[in-house]
Amino acid sequence: MPQELDYLSRRVAAGLMSRREFLGRATALGVSATFANSLLAGAAKAQTPKKGGILKAGVQGGATTDSLDPAATSSHFTRCWGEILMEVTSDGGIEYRIAEKVGSSKDAKTWTMKIRKGVEFHNGKTVTAEDVVATIGRHSDAKSKSGALGVLKNIDTIKANGNEVVVTLKEANFEFPYLMTDFHLVIQPNGGKDDPAAGIGAGPYKVTVNEPGVRHGGEKFKNHWQGDKVGHADQVEIIIINDNTARISALRAGQVHMVSKVDPKVVDLVKRIPGVTIQNVTGRGFYTFNMLCDTPPFDNNDLRLALKLAIDRQEMVDKILRGYGSIGNDFPINETYALFSADIEQRSFDPDKAKFHYKKSGHSGPILLRTSEVAFPGAIEAAQLYQQSCAKAGMAIEVKREPGDGYWSEVWIKQPFHNAFWVGRPTQDLMYSTAYLSTAPWNDTHFFNEKFDKLLIEARTEPDEDKRKNLYREMAIIVRDEGGVIAPMFNQFIDATSAQVGGYGGGPKAFNLMSGYALVQCWLEA
Repeated sequence: MPQELDYLSRRVAAGLMSRREFLGRATALGVSATFANSLLAGAAKAQTPKKGGILKAGVQGGATTDSLDPAATSSHFTRCWGEILMEVTSDGGIEYRIAEKVGSSKDAKTWTMKIRKGVEFHNGKTVTAEDVVATIGRHSDAKSKSGALGVLKNIDTIKANGNEVVVTLKEANFEFPYLMTDFHLVIQPNGGKDDPAAGIGAGPYKVTVNEPGVRHGGEKFKNHWQGDKVGHADQVEIIIINDNTARISALRAGQVHMVSKVDPKVVDLVKRIPGVTIQNVTGRGFYTFNMLCDTPPFDNNDLRLALKLAIDRQEMVDKILRGYGSIGNDFPINETYALFSADIEQRSFDPDKAKFHYKKSGHSGPILLRTSEVAFPGAIEAAQLYQQSCAKAGMAIEVKREPGDGYWSEVWIKQPFHNAFWVGRPTQDLMYSTAYLSTAPWNDTHFFNEKFDKLLIEARTEPDEDKRKNLYREMAIIVRDEGGVIAPMFNQFIDATSAQVGGYGGGPKAFNLMSGYALVQCWLEA
């Protein structure tokens, strides 16, 4: 609770939340008005934004194949130049951005979004309801290969009505607003249909540099709809530094002001660097060993079960996460999600059962696992630990280290057995729709299960939370026992900032670099 209150108070100080809203949330958390007001006063004094300078971040995960097209990107830079309809707050609520109001019919099949007036694109054009319709229309087109396609499959019709966008769904969805928070859905002129990779959005920074796999840069957009409340630096720059050691060295040398994805094994060393602060938050992120369910030999569920039973989860958390995370259970949901079922039996390391299923599968010979340092912090070491635990179950794992550049375009989703990571999503529906629905473009285990798909649709249409929770529970068990994902651990998100950075606050449900907003909301103190 203190972490959440501190984050919310900083939002008030930065002008991103009203004082009244903060006091209401503090009261709901059982905090006295006196303490809440004192926290606000301290935050206001300490969090006065300073303007100017070039704010720089060193990040992991960039590649020469990256694109500014929001349909394909997962870059932190998107938050700088792009605006979406709504965002998820630290306490799981909805923050309105380009959409300033959302309402629905009683059956949750028709949703109306009121589009904020006076929002301007970087090319000088005013954002309209037609631009929103075109954007969602492009991302819902299978040809776009958008990462948001899976969450948009349920849309039947979408149309503009003045400054409102009316969406009609095929089936009811009581969590529709959360679908609109998908980070791919950056609103672009004419939906980006003319040139989706041009980087023209309505965010606080205009794109000035785009060198995929090297660096991205932007300059302050003076006509941003929030004025000076965000975008405090004159310029921002993201430098791609995939090597973990080089990234920390760049922070130490002052070449960047913040870095993402600090490897847990060096956290204690980084803490000793003068002026450097470790920023870690618990969230919904998880690390995976992905098996493609439609590709031999992983089309055999006994082999998949053997590989799930042969991983020592506690050892992974202890040696890879160094305690900065928790044990996973081979489905993508943890206790941070609403309607999480805590009674699902935890899978544990069981070499004897693994041997049984391995023998039953009929497979023999080494199993190739592809990994890379960009897959997640400590991925190489995790693969080696897994190799050792599998040997105890009589299975031979061959670890192949792939180069970071091209890993996400050539290995992820495509190679039969590989490492990956997910930052999670705000709701179970959004997470499952993005990565486990049969038709989802980012279905990275090629998991095609008709019963699962039907349950997912049924859960969307179920207004009773207890019944919906039971449906999600059944879905989790299907993924756990029949899916291709081995999810041994949920990670904390660990970044590091220099003493020059002001306004950093991740919130309890954020991911790396304040969910990508660090360059937007932070400033240079000196």
